[in-house]
Amino acid sequence: MDDVDAIRNLKARYFRTMDTKDWDGMRQVFTDDVVVDTTASGGNVIAGADEFVDFLKATLDEVVTVHHGHMPEIELTSPTTATGVWALNDILVWPDGMRMDGYGHYHEVYERGDEGWLIKSTTLTRLHTDLRRPEER
Repeated sequence: MDDVDAIRNLKARYFRTMDTKDWDGMRQVFTDDVVVDTTASGGNVIAGADEFVDFLKATLDEVVTVHHGHMPEIELTSPTTATGVWALNDILVWPDGMRMDGYGHYHEVYERGDEGWLIKSTTLTRLHTDLRRPEER
């Protein structure tokens, strides 16, 4: 498998482990010092893989999520680094029936180490978000 395919597989594993709530698997897609920036979409900056996975558990454990990443633009910047941009569509449904459909992009940096390619940083930007209460469906 070439490096670009390995990065595509890494991001696919990110989406799958997020949606299946496989938090141990999710932890394995990040460098220990990953930086996750969601400020452009109304969130915060979280530094550290363990901290980010703990945040996801607390925030999404009871939420049904469906994440789709499309049209990756991956550029190898050195033998051990790469960047990527992914178009995103995500759906979140809370236990009370509230639903969010989001559209945007992930802007990422990848690093290859002994364990293969990992996400070193990720920034989530949103182009549009639809929120619907249960009575609006």
